[in-house]
Amino acid sequence: MKKEGLAARVSGLSAFFPVVLVSAIFLAIFLKALPLLSLKSWSHLIFSSAWQPQKGEFGLWPFIIGTLSVTAVAFLLALPVSLFTALYLAEYAPNRARKMFLPAIDLLAGLPSVIYGMWGMLMVVPLVSKYLAPLFGTSSSGYCLLTAGVVLAVMIMPTIIHVSVEVLGSVPVSLKEAALALGATRFEVVRYVILKKARPGLLAACILGLARAFGETIAVLMVVGNVPEIPRSLFSPAYPIPALLANNYGEMLSIPGYESALNLAALILLLLVIIFSLLARLYLSRLIRRSV
Repeated sequence: MKKEGLAARVSGLSAFFPVVLVSAIFLAIFLKALPLLSLKSWSHLIFSSAWQPQKGEFGLWPFIIGTLSVTAVAFLLALPVSLFTALYLAEYAPNRARKMFLPAIDLLAGLPSVIYGMWGMLMVVPLVSKYLAPLFGTSSSGYCLLTAGVVLAVMIMPTIIHVSVEVLGSVPVSLKEAALALGATRFEVVRYVILKKARPGLLAACILGLARAFGETIAVLMVVGNVPEIPRSLFSPAYPIPALLANNYGEMLSIPGYESALNLAALILLLLVIIFSLLARLYLSRLIRRSV
C-alpha cells in the first residue's frame, strides 16, 4: 500500500510538471519584457507598425500579422491535401501502397527544418518569382508570404497525415460493415460514418500541425523575405515573430529596450499559441460530447 501511495504521488507530481514548466517559461519571458512594458503601453507596442530600435520604436504589429498570415496560408494549403491523403491511405489504398507511402511520410516528418528551407530557396522561390507572380500580373523576388506558406505547408503535412491515418484506422470495422449492410455506398460510408466518427481526432491532428506551424523558424526565415512591413499580398515579403527572434536575439542588445522588445514578441507568440490551443481544446471537447 505504501508503494502504491508513493507511486500515485510521484505520478501526480509528474503530471503537474508540464503546468509548472509552462508557467515558469511564461514568467521568465514576462519579466524580461517588463522594462519595456513599464515605459510604453501594450496597445502601442502591439498595434504600432514602426520598428526602429535605434529610435526606441518597437511596434510589433507587422510581426504579429506576418506570423498569422504565414500560418494561415500554410494551413489552408496543407489541410485539404493532408486529409485527402490520409483518407486514401486509410480507406482506399492497397496494402502495398500503404506500406510504401507511410514510411516515406514519416521520413518527411523527420527531416531537419533547414533542408526544407534549402528546398524552398532552390525550387519554390524561382517558381514563384518567374511563373506565379507574373501569372497574377505582379512582380516578386520569390522571398514572400506565399513561398513561406508553401514550405511550411509541406513541413506540417506529414504530421497531420500520420495522425489522421491513425485516427481513421481506429474507427470500428463493425460500423463500416453495418452501414454497408444497410445499402450505403463506399463513399457514403466514408462521408457519414468514418468522417463523423473520426472528426475529433482529425481536429486534434490539425491542432498538432498548426502548433508546429506557429513556431517554425529556420525554414520560414530562409524564404519569407524578413521585411518588417505588413504584407499586402501573397507575393509580399513578411516577417514572422520566430524569424525575428532567430535573426536578432543576441545582436544589438546594447540598444535600450531592444531585448525587452524581443522578449515581448516571444511572449505574444506564446500567448497566441496558448489561446489557439485552448480554443481548439474547447471545441474538441464539444465535439466529443456530441459524439457520445
